[in-house]
Amino acid sequence: MSIVFASICPHPPVLLPKIGSIEDKEKVKKTLAGLHDLAEEFKKAKPDSIIISSPHQDWGFNVPLYFLAGDFKGDVKSYLTGLEEPSSYFEKGKKTYKGLDKSKRWAIIASGDLSHCLREDGPYGFHPDGPKFDQKLNEALKEKDVEAILELNKSFPEAGECGLRSFSFLLGILSELRWQPEVLSYQGPLGVGYLVANFKIFPKK
Repeated sequence: MSIVFASICPHPPVLLPKIGSIEDKEKVKKTLAGLHDLAEEFKKAKPDSIIISSPHQDWGFNVPLYFLAGDFKGDVKSYLTGLEEPSSYFEKGKKTYKGLDKSKRWAIIASGDLSHCLREDGPYGFHPDGPKFDQKLNEALKEKDVEAILELNKSFPEAGECGLRSFSFLLGILSELRWQPEVLSYQGPLGVGYLVANFKIFPKK
């Protein structure tokens, strides 16, 4: 099996020890707990190499690795998403999987946040599309409704999300396998949706 670990990780700087205040850490404690649980899964998987998809240069790279990788010594490849439709990143994920060295143990991390419009005091203020987007993505993920996820930007165009294309890339890779999602935590206390999810990976029958 080439894919031994797959996850969705939020990437707000507030999660980092030297950035977030004590008050901030208290607000996102469920997210932090979810990331620590995910780190345990990462350690069990023992990957040789990591692929990270991120909507921002570097941002989504450092936060997940701080929690998950620790003293990881393997290869790390960063995949930066741009402005194409989520479906195009899904297809790129499929192509990426086909090109992987199947003799190696790969970890896939989709870095990104959900809506930035959950609260009036959030970074983009409040918009009704924000909480609707987050709710639908959580529901669709649990139901493994990939088609719905790929259309979320059209259904909720004012959600102010940043991670949908990263998630779509991950789902494209997983489309070549059997998988089962596990949402470890979801929060939006600072006006931005933070989702931590693990994916159980099974070989195709």
